[in-house]
Amino acid sequence: MEALLINKHEILKRYKPVSVQTHKGTQGHALIIGGSYGKMGSIILASKASLKSGCGLVTALIPKCGYTSIQTSFPEAMVITDKEEAYISEIEFEIIPNAIAIGMGIGQHETTQKAFIKFLKDNNKRLLIDADGINILSKSKELFDFVSEQTILTPHRKELQRLIGDWSSEEEMIEKATELAESKKWIIVIKGAPTQIISNNTIYTNSTGNQALATAGSGDTLSGIIAGLLAQGYTPEDAAILGVYIHGLTADIGSKSLGYQAFIASDIIENLGKAFLSLDENF
Repeated sequence: MEALLINKHEILKRYKPVSVQTHKGTQGHALIIGGSYGKMGSIILASKASLKSGCGLVTALIPKCGYTSIQTSFPEAMVITDKEEAYISEIEFEIIPNAIAIGMGIGQHETTQKAFIKFLKDNNKRLLIDADGINILSKSKELFDFVSEQTILTPHRKELQRLIGDWSSEEEMIEKATELAESKKWIIVIKGAPTQIISNNTIYTNSTGNQALATAGSGDTLSGIIAGLLAQGYTPEDAAILGVYIHGLTADIGSKSLGYQAFIASDIIENLGKAFLSLDENF
């Protein structure tokens, strides 16, 4: 098992500046699926982060209850609404996205679970699974077979525990997570301090970020950033590595003026521009 530090040198080998000849049709289309009554903030944060990662188009698939809030707070997004008011009951869309992120705020209603499983069976797009998507997946290991290779999973420690079982040490946690990632050829992003990525028999440890990221919605923005990079054509591994680095970098930049306590998930999004500019300076 190789271990690598995700630092600026490593990132610059992967980062691709935006071409002067690009337009929204060539910058990728991300579909963000999630939300439920009382949890629409998660999908708004993920969608905003996706677009501000450089993605050309973002569509949110949400229950009806979130239509007004997302169209008002994030007018740049396109929206598909489910027939149900409070939760997602069907995952159907006519658009052709380049990448999909699913699970943020989606809940675990029985109908939602059935829709999620059907989606997994039918999906052939680049995919990121987060939050309740991971929790639904964890209910039965038989569902693992429906998740395609190179899918990105972004669990925090508790969600990871549901996926791989208990562990007695950090070493055992990494060992179990690596075994799962390797057996299914998934990319697992273990959110924490520091965040670690397991991919292709390598453990990548992030060097950016600080305690300012310990705030509600932080993980939703990370999922959106990675999904946006996936839609732009980055490989799943590079999208995960770059996304985690940029996500942490926003906290390093923003907390200098806001402090750790006042920094919230929306500030991650607000500082994405400065984070990307710090990379563009090297080109």
